Amino acid sequence: MNSFFLHLSIADWVNDVVQSFVTAHGDSFHNFSILLLRYLLVPLEGALRATPAWLLLLAVGAITWNATRRLPIAAFFVLLLYAIGCFGLWDKLMQTLALMLVATVLSVLLGVPLGIFTSRSAWLRRILLPVLDIMQTLPSFVYLIPVLMLFGLGKVPAILATIIYALPPLIRLTDLGIRHVDGDVVEAARAFGTTRWQLLVNVQLPLARPSIMAGINQTTMMALSMVVIASMIGSRGLGEDVLAGIQT
Repeated sequence: MNSFFLHLSIADWVNDVVQSFVTAHGDSFHNFSILLLRYLLVPLEGALRATPAWLLLLAVGAITWNATRRLPIAAFFVLLLYAIGCFGLWDKLMQTLALMLVATVLSVLLGVPLGIFTSRSAWLRRILLPVLDIMQTLPSFVYLIPVLMLFGLGKVPAILATIIYALPPLIRLTDLGIRHVDGDVVEAARAFGTTRWQLLVNVQLPLARPSIMAGINQTTMMALSMVVIASMIGSRGLGEDVLAGIQT
């Protein structure tokens, strides 16, 4: 080590703090994990596995056609999913899909309200935006460390790491969409005597919808990438094969 630098180490202090925190609140973390597994992840994963593969392929084709109105693109997506089943990865795909759906839905339920609050509060924006900058700067693997220390290995820490990683773009774009609603439209709505709730629900959110949907799109993509990375802490699914390929 270069003699110019002081030798500092906080490893022992951090380990002691984390150990005491987990000892004091370990039961709460365990109960939260059980609730998340029992009432969200396990039922959803079971439903996806019980659904016939042809029905899921048909649903994906219908959704793709509805979004693009182009039959070749819909057929291409269906063919790609069918290829996953041909390689014997359908069950793992359902595991990954369940994890991603739970993480994405929870991210939306957290991110959109936070974006709304941020757009309405200048002091909250000043605090939250630098935090979001830091979150988007950190490598994705970093998010595995705190949830692993608190929850151990398994699917619940994978979901929580995915939520934390995928939240920032949704918060930012929700805040941006609401703040960029035309001021004249807002003033006209207020002139008709709308309440703050009516203004938000009937004016601001509909006009901010393109920005919010872009945030949901980015959050979904980031959740998908993080769910695969989370295989390193025992989330299972398609990430298992990716991890096995890296290790061999």
